[in-house]
Amino acid sequence: MGCGSAGPCGRRSSRTMPGSRRPRAADVMFTGTADGRVVKLENGEVETIARFGSGPCKTRDDEPACGRPLGIRAGPNGTLFVADAYKGLFEVNPWKREVKLLLSSETPIEGRKMSFVNDLTVTRDGRKIYFTDSSSKWQRRDYLLLVMEGTDDGRLLEYDTETKEVKVLLDHLRFPNGVQLSPAEDFVLVAELTMARIRRFYVSGLMKGGADLFVENLPGFPDNIRASSSGGYWVGMSTIRSNPGFSMLDFLSERPYLKRMIFKLFSQETVMKFVPRYSLVLELSDSGAFRRSLHDPDGQVAAYVSEGHEHDGHLYLGSFRSPFLCRLRLQSA
Repeated sequence: MGCGSAGPCGRRSSRTMPGSRRPRAADVMFTGTADGRVVKLENGEVETIARFGSGPCKTRDDEPACGRPLGIRAGPNGTLFVADAYKGLFEVNPWKREVKLLLSSETPIEGRKMSFVNDLTVTRDGRKIYFTDSSSKWQRRDYLLLVMEGTDDGRLLEYDTETKEVKVLLDHLRFPNGVQLSPAEDFVLVAELTMARIRRFYVSGLMKGGADLFVENLPGFPDNIRASSSGGYWVGMSTIRSNPGFSMLDFLSERPYLKRMIFKLFSQETVMKFVPRYSLVLELSDSGAFRRSLHDPDGQVAAYVSEGHEHDGHLYLGSFRSPFLCRLRLQSA
């Protein structure tokens, strides 16, 4: 079970996205919201169970004080592990409303601060948390600047809940965000958004400590990765690449003067208006092969999809900009 940027966390061939709708309550679900809360959705009711910051939480400038819960995973004892972009790693008891700080983002890791804690995945026994810090320079509120600059200061890290130790597993990543443990817990997948690829890091077995490419040259920029019932993985695409043979990010990376000009003339919100609303979710096999893709070409159902979480024959879609969750019946998709 898992969640991401405004993504759902449940308990318990190219096509469009027909029949998608906002979900009716069937199971307890949890999600992080743009105003800094972790909420529970049950029986049609939305209830706040945690808040890591304080403030009005109305604009992007409020985010550092307010907090921004992104990745959420359910632990073995019914608690939730949460990555907050500004505050760090937390454990939340959703029934007692208890919040425990596990790792503050103020804690330097190998001499570098964590400016953009993003997603996390947890072993079944709850001992190890693998998580991403997207940048040591840019915060979540400046994610477009991170995208445009294309810096390689992101990291994949490991936190041991018993020893409290933190290790850097992969460094020099370009906007790492979504992470997902394999079913056998022998490797971790990590998405590199600005490289349009997913890397694999081995955490056990003969390949332990090694890394390779799981899939590259994706048709969009990957966000969260979650397990599919087929043994593969769902990958939410924050936006598509208009032509996989040409990357505007690569083009701009060689022309820093153009990037400076763009953000000198336009705000981030204005730049977002030029980003295609085309929504895309991919299902990959356990080897990284393309299994199927789901499309919403105009973003009319769910724009800027950040995550697809599968549960009980449905795919729940979260977005880093839309103010609702969507539910898609996979049998009809």
